[in-house]
Amino acid sequence: MSKRDFYDVLGVSRNATAEELKKAYRSQAKKLHPDQNPDDKEAEQRFKELNEAYDALKDEQSRAAYDQFGHAAFDGGMGGRGGPGGMGGFGAGASMSDIFDDLFGEFMGGRGGRGRRGDGGQMRGHDLRYNMEISLEEAFEGKKAQIRVPGSVACEVCHGSGAAPGSSPVTCPTCQGHGKVRASQGFFTVERTCPTCHGRGQTIDKPCTACHGAGRVEKERTLSVNIPAGVEDGTRIRLSGEGEAGMRGGPAGDLYIFLSVRPHRLFERDGADLFCRVPVSVATATLGGEIEVPTLGGKKVKVKVPEGAQSGRQFRLRSKGMPVVNSRETGDLYIQITVETPVNLTKKQKELMKEFEAASTPGNNPESAGFFAKVKEFWDGFQN
Repeated sequence: MSKRDFYDVLGVSRNATAEELKKAYRSQAKKLHPDQNPDDKEAEQRFKELNEAYDALKDEQSRAAYDQFGHAAFDGGMGGRGGPGGMGGFGAGASMSDIFDDLFGEFMGGRGGRGRRGDGGQMRGHDLRYNMEISLEEAFEGKKAQIRVPGSVACEVCHGSGAAPGSSPVTCPTCQGHGKVRASQGFFTVERTCPTCHGRGQTIDKPCTACHGAGRVEKERTLSVNIPAGVEDGTRIRLSGEGEAGMRGGPAGDLYIFLSVRPHRLFERDGADLFCRVPVSVATATLGGEIEVPTLGGKKVKVKVPEGAQSGRQFRLRSKGMPVVNSRETGDLYIQITVETPVNLTKKQKELMKEFEAASTPGNNPESAGFFAKVKEFWDGFQN
């Protein structure tokens, strides 16, 4: 079976431009890709045919040979293309990367994604991470912090181009600006990063003496960071464009500040609510009274303890907790009392305690009385 004309396979005229060839190829490749047509042998064969046609016509020298000699230009190893079906499998190298970029590029952030080479050999700078520890008081009030960030910035001499003043980068002669080169290995065409330009697509004949052609230099910067009130442990703050400078004038990365909040000696936090354990004396818990408790804002608040309060009882102070970020809401403060057993008693205090115990009735300690009544029933059950 004779091969179809490569131009007919792509559906373009013989005068089609390189851009028209690429557009036609991508349009058909999306429709014929094996992932879109599982178990369809005809679509698989047409996809191979499409790859072979585009592989032959997208290169200027290869296209010129095809225009002059037709399919014979690639028969018998001519031109080093590996003969018919040289793409192998479901297509490889540049063709497959073009399909992947078109099918998934938009979902993954497009061709200008992080760390990718852009036009002119530009490359986005890396993102940076800065770990910052703050106190609970600072998280409560918010703060404006000054941080020093080591990293790279655009070279002021060459303005990020990497070329010496008065000159400019030139298209890489090895890869013709693609940043990658192809080599045939058996039935496959393998695509690798260009060894001359290292994937940038351009070379610099006269590199900038200040940055040695990188387009950026190492420099420590001082940045001002606004930390809003109410931030929690693990909060991430993004400063767009404050990461490392891009290569050859590419866009800068981002700076991410990760916050950690130090444990507090008085308060524990749960979201926007605060918890504080306050010890009270036996007398206060028994007879009732008032205690003064702190708040994170620095003010003191009086809490009334009712007569007969038990250890573990909580008192809720509304709107005395943490502010909620970007909201007018505020959490609550929960005071939990713990009844403290007195220690280091004097002889007189011990005598008074004994008198108190002797004068006590089960009604004075209902919880204890109820518990031991249940214990008695428990043992009685064993004896019966």
